[in-house]
Amino acid sequence: MADTVNWIQAVYQQEREVQITQSSAAAWPTSGLGFTPAAAAGITQSLRSTTLATIDEDFEDSPLTKAEASLFTKILRKKLVDIYSEVHVVQNDPSSPLYSATTFEELNLHPNLLKGIYSMKFSKPSKIQEKALPLLLADPPQNLIAQSQSGTGKTAAFVLAMLTRVDASKPYPQILCLSPTFDLAQQTGKVLQQMAQYFPEIKMKYAVRGSRVFQHRLSNEKVTEHILIGTAGTTLDWAVKYRVFDPKLINMFVLDEGDVMIDTQGQQDQTIRLHRLLRTDCQNVLFSATYSEEVMSFANKIISDPNIIRLRRSEESLDNIKQYYVWCTAGDEGKYTALTNIYGVLTIGQCIVFCRTRKSAIWLAGKMNKDGHAVALLTGQSNVEQRIAVLNRFREGSERLLITTNLCARGIDIDQVTLVVNYDIPVDVNHEPDCETYLHRIGRSGRFGKSGLAINFVDSQKAYDNLMSIQNHFKRVISELDTDDPDEIEKLQN
Repeated sequence: MADTVNWIQAVYQQEREVQITQSSAAAWPTSGLGFTPAAAAGITQSLRSTTLATIDEDFEDSPLTKAEASLFTKILRKKLVDIYSEVHVVQNDPSSPLYSATTFEELNLHPNLLKGIYSMKFSKPSKIQEKALPLLLADPPQNLIAQSQSGTGKTAAFVLAMLTRVDASKPYPQILCLSPTFDLAQQTGKVLQQMAQYFPEIKMKYAVRGSRVFQHRLSNEKVTEHILIGTAGTTLDWAVKYRVFDPKLINMFVLDEGDVMIDTQGQQDQTIRLHRLLRTDCQNVLFSATYSEEVMSFANKIISDPNIIRLRRSEESLDNIKQYYVWCTAGDEGKYTALTNIYGVLTIGQCIVFCRTRKSAIWLAGKMNKDGHAVALLTGQSNVEQRIAVLNRFREGSERLLITTNLCARGIDIDQVTLVVNYDIPVDVNHEPDCETYLHRIGRSGRFGKSGLAINFVDSQKAYDNLMSIQNHFKRVISELDTDDPDEIEKLQN
């Protein structure tokens, strides 16, 4: 059984911090509650900045930014996803033979790198690695633009190429890898450290804000690590303002998360300025989860004569997701009854429940826990560390049900999620049906071609009309479900 904390103590602590009034505290249960630490942390954090009595009923969380979504996906994904799409390769020289690497041995890697790869549980190259690695490791070096979603082995592919291009006998930066944020740079660094664990001669340094590099300038020293992983602004400062490394000595320039980078203010210009400092024969590589006109316009400013690899992204689709709606005439209590009936009958992997407001999410989490259900809660008031902790516990199955807001409507891929419940039908700021958010929400189930299930709670004629507008928009039938009939619920698993 998961460790629990006393909810009364958690609330008492928050009362002291934010001076919750007596009447507000009375609105919450006062006994018999056992919360998991992750759930309690999420709920108490949601209480930190406002009292229960004054939680804005209409306050809605914004979805994760592209950078946040990418970070969480990298952290949460512990294994490669199965890819059914074809890998499409466009060579800069169509007359050159196109090679595929079906084993790591045929790439003529250093034995210590092979040892590191196998320690990371890679038994053979992934679909994207089969095509990318021969191009990345070619001699003479070739430029590459690669589009592939998270979880396909793309980070390991370019990290392996980075390590292969290093001459450990030369004590200066030879490889430069840019990420949109410090957190994403750290994720790349962790992969590199794992892969290079049997190659201690290769050194890596983070070029991010706050790194201790100013002492080098004062003593006229230079960075001696072989690989720099950083963000565009700080790395540009290191090259131009502090001159702690020579850009002309860089042999390989890697841009990770290109689609996130162009979405971050100022990074395009900083990256282009940095690229102009490099040698013309420097190998340039860009990886992106999407292959949009914006991404290609950015890539073409930096990368000349590239090979291009495209792996069609698994588009969010309703084709493999069964959709239902439930009439809940008794408001929140009716919705709660419907949810517990579903939860009690269906054998599900993981379930995400989307609420429109933080207030609804907090109320529902409290009531579910009071009735003995192990649930996780995630709202926009939790910080990055808390969000990661909650999502990790959910992914590992410590809690099978995650109650959240639009915060997790897109970008969070957890393979085990088979059921999504719209506790509230998604609407925009004008309270009109929000079809895009609906698609992203129920797309959390049925990921990567698997079957999924979506159940919508309808508590008013307006909610019903909104749902029917969504049905008409996507031209997919949303059938009525009677959650008071266990046999009807059980049929959903067939």
